[in-house]
Amino acid sequence: MNIPSFKEDHSSQIPALQLLQKLGYTYLAPEEALTLRSDRTSNVILEPILRKQLKAINSIQVSTSKTAIFSDANIENGIMALKDMPMNEGFIATSKKAFELLTYGKALEQSIDGDKKSFTLQYIDWNNFENNVFHVTEEFNVMRFGTSDCYRPDIVLFVNGIPLCVMECKRPDIKNPIGEAISQHIRNQQEDGIRNLYVYSQLLLSLSVSQAKYATTDTKEEFWASWKETEGYDKSVVQQLVNQPLTGAQKQKLFVCRNDWERKVIEAREQEELEVSTQDEYLYWLAVLNGYCNWCRILFCLKAGHLKKLPDTSSILRSIKL
Repeated sequence: MNIPSFKEDHSSQIPALQLLQKLGYTYLAPEEALTLRSDRTSNVILEPILRKQLKAINSIQVSTSKTAIFSDANIENGIMALKDMPMNEGFIATSKKAFELLTYGKALEQSIDGDKKSFTLQYIDWNNFENNVFHVTEEFNVMRFGTSDCYRPDIVLFVNGIPLCVMECKRPDIKNPIGEAISQHIRNQQEDGIRNLYVYSQLLLSLSVSQAKYATTDTKEEFWASWKETEGYDKSVVQQLVNQPLTGAQKQKLFVCRNDWERKVIEAREQEELEVSTQDEYLYWLAVLNGYCNWCRILFCLKAGHLKKLPDTSSILRSIKL
């Protein structure tokens, strides 16, 4: 049996990236993600992806038999509305504006056959979630406020190019790995941190193989929560996914920014029969059982004040309706 690597990248981060790809997320190498940000670490939205998706998921219902498309100008207005967050109004106020846009969309005026009216542009297709696109990247450099330095979250998940989930991964052999990961999230959300990323993020995860916790933006450490999903959960399905190899193309992309010896570590791991970890279960519950859509709905309810604490997913989804 191989001696396990406890390097953070090998023990937690890479397994998370592997599983997320198997769950339907398209991996973007750090440089690829930076290109989609116009090579600017101050940008956190993948604009080309968002632009394409806004055109794909939106239409204007003119009548029962006629639809129209949003103008290119209004697509750009929608992107600008999402990017132009009023950070000077405070972190909580700005986060609220971001989640309201993501939840309810942006009203934009447009003339159809000479009749000017207001129509709502949606950033996420909440009714048909399969119409959205999902990406994952790692080592996501973001410029800190008031400095040219960067903080670098381990993993960021995007829906339609919008960063909705931030993850910190820690090696399991250090003292209090989850506490360290949570501390990093909290540091990132300070005034001199990278709030411009976290204002969009509706779910935060701290992972360390056999441990995990989750929260929403601006949650104090003592309120980070654990959960155990039982409804509809079949561990054997996760076991099969964890041990399913990536495709050749997926592995090639994952290896782009890694050394040959790191590639050997990853490939050696694929030859072993792996057990399902707590980290694996969290990622599976996020992506499959309740879906990203439902997770975002839960956390939107929390931010809107409809919920007082982070809930058990299966029970709350039976009682909350948006």
